[in-house]
Amino acid sequence: MSKSKILVVEDDRALSEILVYNLEKAGYDVLKSMDGRDGLNQAQLRLPDIVLLDVMLPVLDGVEVCRRLRATPETASATIIMLTAKSEEADQLIGFSVGADDYVTKPFSVRVLLERIKALTRRKAKPMEEDTETVARFGIMLDRRRYRVTVDEHNVDLTKSEFKLLDTLIRQPGRAFDRSELIDSALGEDTLVLERTIDVHIRALRKKIGEKAEAIETVRGVGYRFRED
Repeated sequence: MSKSKILVVEDDRALSEILVYNLEKAGYDVLKSMDGRDGLNQAQLRLPDIVLLDVMLPVLDGVEVCRRLRATPETASATIIMLTAKSEEADQLIGFSVGADDYVTKPFSVRVLLERIKALTRRKAKPMEEDTETVARFGIMLDRRRYRVTVDEHNVDLTKSEFKLLDTLIRQPGRAFDRSELIDSALGEDTLVLERTIDVHIRALRKKIGEKAEAIETVRGVGYRFRED
C-alpha cells in the first residue's frame, strides 16, 4: 500500500521541521511549503491526500488557499487541517465555511495532531451509505445519493461535516441529540475534538440555510434537534 501524501504549508521554519520529522517518522510521504502561493501550486501539482495549512501565510493566506483547493476538482477531496495561533470561534467559522475538515490551534501536541489525521483518514475512507431516499422537511431537501441539499429549491453548498450533521438531525425530527452523539455521527467517533466544535458547525450550517436556520433548535443543556413539522 502506498504511503499517504501530506503537504505541510507552514511559514514557521522550526514548526515545519518538527512536523515534517514526525510525519515522516509516522510513515507519511511529506511535502512542504513556506508560503500560500507555493503551497497551492504544490497541492495542484502533487495532489496530496492531506494538507496541513497554516492560516497566517505570506503571499496567499491559508483561508484563500483552502477556498481554491476546494474549488479545484483535482484537490477538492483532499483532507484539509488548518493550523493557526488564533483561537476565536469566528476564526474557526471562517475555516469551516471554506471547507476545512478540522481546525487546530497553536500550540498543539504533535501526538494529538497525528491522531486527528488518522481519525480523519479513517472517516474519509468509509464509503458513503448507499441510499436513494431523499428527505424533505421545513423547506429543506437532502439527497444522500447526489450529495445535495436545497433550501426552497435553491442549492446550498455544505462541507462534508455539515452535510452529515444535517443528515443526522433532519432524519429524526424532534429527537434531541447531545453534542457527543453529533460528534460521533457527523465527525466520526474517533475524532478528537472539543464538544464546542459542534457548536461551530451548527453556526455555520444555520448561516448557510438562512431563513430556515430556526429549523435547527438548540436544546439547552443538551445539544440540538431538528424541529418537528
